[in-house]
Amino acid sequence: MHPPTRYQRAPGDVPSAVRNLLISMKQLQDILKQWSIAQATEAQVSDVYVQIGTDFNATVHAFAYHKIDLSDIHSIPKDLRAVLEQCLGEDPAPQVLAVFMPQVRQVLHRLLRGLQSRQDAWRAVGGQMPMIPFDSR
Repeated sequence: MHPPTRYQRAPGDVPSAVRNLLISMKQLQDILKQWSIAQATEAQVSDVYVQIGTDFNATVHAFAYHKIDLSDIHSIPKDLRAVLEQCLGEDPAPQVLAVFMPQVRQVLHRLLRGLQSRQDAWRAVGGQMPMIPFDSR
């Protein structure tokens, strides 16, 4: 399995920033499933979380370049970290993941809603919001 392609970002490149963030969100769900069956380590989950943080910051900066504020979702990385720390504090097991995955998805869903709510603002500055398929199961 090859990692998804990351796109080069110029300042204000909202489409690439959002695409990369959505890819990272999907990777987190996948790596947590692997962790739950002992096919991935805590370090690998942590690496994906760090990537989400990097992609989140790039997304915030890309929107800020166009003067579109995302301050209402700034707590997302912290909220996600809190859930992941609780989850990874347990021994890996599908039952553990079943307890924590709804909370992970809730945080990711809030992030998606926050991004989707900016589509009109993005279009107003002449942009288009790319939406790639996202498995919210």
